[in-house]
Amino acid sequence: MKNYFSSSFTLGILGGGQLGKMLLYETRKWDIKTAVLDPDNEAPCRIACNTFVQGDFNDFDAVYNFGKKVDVLTFEIEHVNVDALEKLEKEGVTVYPSSQTLRIIQDKSKQKQFYKENQISTAGFQVFKNKKQLLQAVENGEFTFPFVWKKSTGGYDGMGVKMIKNTEDLQQIPDAPCIAEDFVDFKNELAVLVARNALGEITTYPVVEMEFHPEANQVEYVICPARISDSVAQNAQRVARLISDKLQHVGLLAVEMFQTQKDEIIVNEMAPRPHNSGHYSIEASFTNQFEQHLRAILNLSLGSTKSKVGAVMVNLVGAEGFTGNPVYKNINEIVSLPGVTPHIYGKKQTRPFRKMGHITIVNQDINKARALAEKVKNTIKVVSEL
Repeated sequence: MKNYFSSSFTLGILGGGQLGKMLLYETRKWDIKTAVLDPDNEAPCRIACNTFVQGDFNDFDAVYNFGKKVDVLTFEIEHVNVDALEKLEKEGVTVYPSSQTLRIIQDKSKQKQFYKENQISTAGFQVFKNKKQLLQAVENGEFTFPFVWKKSTGGYDGMGVKMIKNTEDLQQIPDAPCIAEDFVDFKNELAVLVARNALGEITTYPVVEMEFHPEANQVEYVICPARISDSVAQNAQRVARLISDKLQHVGLLAVEMFQTQKDEIIVNEMAPRPHNSGHYSIEASFTNQFEQHLRAILNLSLGSTKSKVGAVMVNLVGAEGFTGNPVYKNINEIVSLPGVTPHIYGKKQTRPFRKMGHITIVNQDINKARALAEKVKNTIKVVSEL
């Protein structure tokens, strides 16, 4: 095994946002040398990495030149130049998750085909090259309202996803490659985090329940453990492990799912990195998701995924009507509450619905944690300076 700790070994991270910042908490704990590439000179990661390189992670040359200087390369955002990753792999640089995995996940059309080819249950779908093709299909009766429109590439945090209820909604979508999905009548939205190392050791975290903001299509609350039956939870974990195995994925993989009214598990989509649905693990798990990602990509033994306590995570997003330097209003009121821990991401500008932080609420009673989370959500606000 390589000596990763207190050595010249360098871990490269593409992306300098909040996920990278929280990953750096763990590299600093283990004294692992790091380098980060991000286009924003004030990216949250800048304060905690050993080397910060300002550059575009979508640019081939920037990614390639950065990757040549590190020993293992990972990413905290999937929207990176996959061609550069592939070239680096061919030249001997270890990239986890792999470019092959990323090619499938970057494009939602390829994701859906992957599920279909591997007989993994997912919503019915059709792929379209452009808006005109989709409009023609609706006119021909191939899709009936309501259905879900998803931009094939580039979507994030609810962007690039829209519920289409009528022809007026269709006019508002951009002209881009996309998929149209059958609407799933679901009981719960769930997620499972899977960790897998290069030796094939694999483990899953408890199933979490997600509650979404109706307008922004962003997660508002993540509840662990999900308030579901053991049989549904075991099936969700089985499906997540199957996906990881079929991908031969290395690192952390978040699989988002629907629990139907008949308690079937339908896969929605996945992300090949630490994920918003796993933030609760920092306070509540024996091994948090960021440490687990490190363990997996460095081919170390995986840690325990068990929870010490029940937890609810609240996303802290910019309030509507405010743009500019952030002010965290009423934060002192929430830190006085038992079991409440805020995480501020360090973004220099707030705007409506931008993720500015998260708050974890822990309690042995998950229903008490959920009630307190509601109080927290209604108390703290991210506004801007006057």
